[in-house]
Amino acid sequence: MPPPSEPAEAVRPGRPAGPGPDAGRRPVGVGLVGVAEPAVGSGPVRAAPPRPVPALLAAAERHLRVDGAGGLAAAMTRSHLDDGRCVGWYGPPTPGWRVAVDAERAGAPVPAALARRFGRADFWARWTRAECFCKLADVPVAAWWRRHGLGVPPETPAVWRTLRLADLVVTVAFAPLPHPPRG
Repeated sequence: MPPPSEPAEAVRPGRPAGPGPDAGRRPVGVGLVGVAEPAVGSGPVRAAPPRPVPALLAAAERHLRVDGAGGLAAAMTRSHLDDGRCVGWYGPPTPGWRVAVDAERAGAPVPAALARRFGRADFWARWTRAECFCKLADVPVAAWWRRHGLGVPPETPAVWRTLRLADLVVTVAFAPLPHPPRG
């Protein structure tokens, strides 16, 4: 993946997935950018992301800030790190979509119990992605693990990007808001 100083490749839907935990889904772009199409009968969600969402993911570095928690009070959403820093999302509003961000220190040791359960390979990228999905779905992480591990559920309409930002692994994810119930 290019370092933050290099431009990200344009986000393009429809590229076939390679082998791995996301095989069979349709990721967007390259590296750790992805989208999984909703399964048939998965519920009332919008079928495809509007143009602004992929563009925001492609330019995520411009919308993320790292500071102390007090310095990011105006962020749309935040992730607090174990060293006192905070990562905030300052992208424009995305009507009809929820946004989540999660970050971890790239050099942080993987806790032994989690390494045994989920493996060490790309752990922080998978972890931050799963944390974002939990935030978007409003599901506790322990409940998520039991059902999905750190993988991407086949029915998710979420789109995401995981990137390196200085010494951090950061995932930004969007999910469409459900359609209001008809009554």
